[in-house]
Amino acid sequence: MPVAKLSWATDIPALDRVATATARARQARLTKPAGSLGRLEELAITLAGITGDVIPRVMTPVAIIGAGDHGVTAEGVSAYPSAVTAQMALNFVAGGAAVSVLARQVGARVIVVDFGIATELPADAAILRRKIGFGTRNFANGPAMSYAEAVAAIEAGIGIVNDAIDDGADLIALGEMGIGNTTASSAIVAALLERPPAEVVGRGTGIDDAGLTRKIGAVESGLRVNRPDPHDPLDTLAKVGGFEIAGLVGVILGAARRRCPIVLDGFITTAAALVARRLAPPAAYCLVASHRSVEIGHTIILDALGLTPLLDLQLRLGEGSGALLATKIIVSACALHAEMATFDEAGVSGRLADDAG
Repeated sequence: MPVAKLSWATDIPALDRVATATARARQARLTKPAGSLGRLEELAITLAGITGDVIPRVMTPVAIIGAGDHGVTAEGVSAYPSAVTAQMALNFVAGGAAVSVLARQVGARVIVVDFGIATELPADAAILRRKIGFGTRNFANGPAMSYAEAVAAIEAGIGIVNDAIDDGADLIALGEMGIGNTTASSAIVAALLERPPAEVVGRGTGIDDAGLTRKIGAVESGLRVNRPDPHDPLDTLAKVGGFEIAGLVGVILGAARRRCPIVLDGFITTAAALVARRLAPPAAYCLVASHRSVEIGHTIILDALGLTPLLDLQLRLGEGSGALLATKIIVSACALHAEMATFDEAGVSGRLADDAG
């Protein structure tokens, strides 16, 4: 299925340049020295361009967490068993995970989506079922999923974010859960950016040196066996990706179509963003990088996307933890932009002319 025939890859709007310019002009009139709020000023201006609203507000943030299992864990690439994916998904909705705590801090609703967990979840669990399969296949031996499965996961993600925005979401914080998904993300990045696996494969959940060697070997094998096309992001995603990564690609594309800001978390969500941008370059305009993780490949993707993260806290948890921490900063940036008085409104004298004596 050629990318050109997929409408969700071709109809994403560009930044609203009028809103951007008007928001920048407003920042220049607020009661502060120009630039004194640093990146908070640029954040508000960026959100104005994304949303088309000169004074954007974030009132209803939503965290969307994609979950899925990976057949490549058979290669011994993780410090944790695959059963943890389902267990943590249930922990998210029970309110006991780090992302649950952080979501409560910013008043964000958490939507957990089963794109491909390897087991059936309890029927009463508050988790969206969009299961494409019971985990991907081991990409060290062949394709992780079919082209059709990758497309189905993307379209499921688009549907989920459309529903969230229809329900009032005005910012999407991305998260993920999937034992083995740093391995899949490393393979995606190595393929699309044509980098040696050793440059992008990190320790994920905290594997030892022997585990890291196995992980690099699994990615090398996956690239050699599957030969993903670096010029075809869907081919790469299907051959070495994951169901939840594909679902997050859809969330990004769907949010971008609706002019809704997307806050990336760490390595996995940023790998999904790389695929999304390759599919639809304008989608990059809606992205905000929350933090720089300790995964060695994360900085490589951030540089490729031209994104500067807001935080550097040595995080490597995933789940959307960094995205929700950054959401609080974004809320503050928008509030400052909206609620500070201008020099005229406050009766405060502006800056003296540069040639004043």
